[in-house]
Amino acid sequence: MNQATALNMPDIVNTADGNERRVGVEIELSGLGYQQLVDLAAELLGGDATPESRYVSKLETPLGSFIIELDSDPIKDLDLADERLPMSMRELGGQAMEVIDAAAERIVPLEIVSPPMFFSDLSHIETLVEKLRKAGALGSREAIYFAFGLQLNPELPDLKPTTLVRYYQAFAVLYDWLKARHQLDISRKFTPYIEPWSSHYTDLLVADDYSPDQQQMMVDYLESNPTRNRALDLLPLFAHLDKPLLDQYVEDPRIKSRPTLHYRLPDCDIDNPEWHFSSVWNDWVVVEQLANHAEDLAELRALFRDSRKINLRNLTKNWQETSEIWLKSKGYV
Repeated sequence: MNQATALNMPDIVNTADGNERRVGVEIELSGLGYQQLVDLAAELLGGDATPESRYVSKLETPLGSFIIELDSDPIKDLDLADERLPMSMRELGGQAMEVIDAAAERIVPLEIVSPPMFFSDLSHIETLVEKLRKAGALGSREAIYFAFGLQLNPELPDLKPTTLVRYYQAFAVLYDWLKARHQLDISRKFTPYIEPWSSHYTDLLVADDYSPDQQQMMVDYLESNPTRNRALDLLPLFAHLDKPLLDQYVEDPRIKSRPTLHYRLPDCDIDNPEWHFSSVWNDWVVVEQLANHAEDLAELRALFRDSRKINLRNLTKNWQETSEIWLKSKGYV
C-alpha cells in the first residue's frame, strides 16, 4: 500500500436490473476547520455549498449531493438560546461559541458523506483524498483520541438471500486479512464499533448447508449481533428488507434504510502519504470477487472451518497469514 494504484472493479458492476452499481463513501478527518473543509470540498468537487444547520452543509455537485458536517449531534444542534445550556454560557454569546467551535474542531471528527456514486466515478474520491492530505487533513494516527474511519456503503447486485449470504461469507473469512491491512491505528483497534460478528453466528454462516430464507437470515444475524457496532454492519440493509422484523431486535434512529452493506472497518489514515483510498477500495473488491466465485468461496470456507478446530496444527498457524497466502495463490492480490 505504498502508492496509489488504479481503482479495481469487481466482475459484477451492474445490478440485476442492468443499472450500474453505486457506493456511498464516508470520510472522517481532522486538521482542517469546518468552513475550510466546506470551501475546499466545493472547490475540488466543483459544487456550491449551502448551510443546512450549524456545522452541516450540503454540497451540490455534478456527482450528486455531498454532506459535510461535524460528526457530533450535540454540537451540530447547539443553540445558545437552548435552556439546557448554563446561563453563564448563554450570556457569553458569541465568545462562548468561539470557544466551543475551537474545541470541537480539534476533538470531534469532520465528515464528508458522499451521495451514492457510480463505481466508475470513484476516481473523484481518490483525487479528493489526495488533495485534502496536501491541504493538511489529519487522520487516526494524529492523536490517541482520534479513531477516524473511512466507510463504504456498496450497493448489492441483487437482494436474494443466496446472494447476500455469499457476501457475508466472503467477508467473514476475510475479516482477519482485511483488519491486518486497514486497522493500523491503536485508537481504532480499541473502539467497539468495528467488532467482528459473533463466533456463534460466524460458525453458522460458513457451514456448507447454510441456506436460509430472508427471514431466517435476518433472525440468525440479529440474535447474535443486535447492534450497529460491527465491522460490516447489516442493519441498514435489514431496515430496507424488513423494518418491522429489525425493530423486534434493534430500535435506533441512526439506522438508515438502504440496499447496501455498511463496511466500517478501515482507518482513515489520510495524512499518511502511503495510505490511499484506492487501497481500501481494492481490498473491498477482493471481498466482491470472492463472493461471486462459488468454487473459491467454498474452498476458503472449508479452510476457515478447519482453522477454527482445536488441534496442535492450528496452534502454530495464523488464519490471517493463511488466508493471505491463499489469496495470492489464487491471484486475488
